[in-house]
Amino acid sequence: MTAALLTPAAGEGAASAAQTYIAHWGSLGEGTGASADTLLSPTQIDLPGQVVQVATSNSTQYALLASGAVYAWGLGGDGQLGYGGTGNSFTVAVQVRFPVGVTIAALPTDAMPFSTGLALDTKGNVWGWGLNMSGELCLGNTARYLSPVELPLTGVTILAGAGDHALYDSNGTVYGCGGNGHGDLGDGTKHLSRTPVPVQGLAGRHVQALVASFNDSGALLDNGEYLDWGYDGQGQLGDGEIGVSSTVPVEVSLPLPVTQVAQGGSDAGNGQTLVILSNGSLRSWGDGQSGQLGDEQTGIQPSPVEFFPPNGVTYEQLATSGVTSYALSSTGDVYSFGGGRYGQIGNGKTANRMTPVLVESGVSLLSATARGVATG
Repeated sequence: MTAALLTPAAGEGAASAAQTYIAHWGSLGEGTGASADTLLSPTQIDLPGQVVQVATSNSTQYALLASGAVYAWGLGGDGQLGYGGTGNSFTVAVQVRFPVGVTIAALPTDAMPFSTGLALDTKGNVWGWGLNMSGELCLGNTARYLSPVELPLTGVTILAGAGDHALYDSNGTVYGCGGNGHGDLGDGTKHLSRTPVPVQGLAGRHVQALVASFNDSGALLDNGEYLDWGYDGQGQLGDGEIGVSSTVPVEVSLPLPVTQVAQGGSDAGNGQTLVILSNGSLRSWGDGQSGQLGDEQTGIQPSPVEFFPPNGVTYEQLATSGVTSYALSSTGDVYSFGGGRYGQIGNGKTANRMTPVLVESGVSLLSATARGVATG
C-alpha cells in the first residue's frame, strides 16, 4: 500500500512509550545479482525515535520517525542511504540528510525504484536520491545523487516506484518518469522519459494508491476499481492474457471493490499482485511459481484467483516482494508464503512455503521489495 500524506508529530518526546525499532529479514541485492546482509529470521534495527512507517527497495530499507526524520540501512554504493556517502550500513541506521527545514510526511511503501530513495514532505514536495538509472527522479538526467534533491513536482500526495521507473500523483494527475520498455509509464508509448509524462486514462478519476514493480505499475481508485499497466510476461495485468503488455491502464475484473493492493516482482521471471476486497476476501494473479499467490499452486494465473488465510485469521494488509508474499493480520501477526531461497520467509530456513507461516507478532507496519521485508 502506498501511504497518503501524513502529519508527523511535533517531536520525538513520545518515542519512549512507542516502538523505536523495526525488524527485517531476507536479503538485499545489487545490480550484479549478488546478495548481502542475508537474514533468515526477523532481526532488530534500533531507531532514535518513534517509527511511523517502513519502506523498502531492492538494496536498502527505510524508516520514517514521528519527528519527520528518515533513517536508512543496507547497501549504499549508489548513495541510496542518503547521507552523502557511498558506504554500506547493515546493522546501524543512518539518517538521510534532507536540507534544513524539510520535514518528511510519507515514504512509498510499495515500493522504491532500484537503489533509489523517495520521500514526500509536509508541503507536498518530493525528494529523491540514489541511482536514478533511467531518470526516474524526473530531473531530466540519469545523475546519481548521494543526498536528497527536490524533484520538479508539487502538490504530490502519493508515489511509488520500482525497477527503473516511478509514479507520482501531483495535483490530481498521475505522472511517470523513467524506463518504459513495456509501457510502465502508462503514457501510451514505450519511450523512456526523464521528465514527467501523464498516465493515460486517469484524468478526472481520484487515485487512492499507487503501486509498482519490475516494469509494472498500478493505480487503486477511490471507488475500489483497480487498473494496471506494463509488463505481462507472467499474466501480471490480470486480464486473462499472458505476454500481452499494455502501455495504458487496463481495469482488472474483480467481484467487489478493492480496499488494498500490493504489487511485486523483481525481474522478467516473476511478478504478481495481491488485493483485499471490500468484504475481506482475497485475490491474486500473475506469477505463482514459488507459491507467492497464496493459492497453494505453483503456476501462472493470468486472471484473479481467490486465496485464503489460515483458519481463524483475518488479513488486514498485504505486501509482496520478488517471489514472496506477506500478510499482516488483524491481531498484528505477520505471515509469509512463497519463495525462501534468500531467507525471505523469515522462519530460519531457505525453503519455499506453499502455505502461510507465522514469523512475527506485535506488528503494525509492513513493507517488502525484491528479496527483503521490514516490519514495525
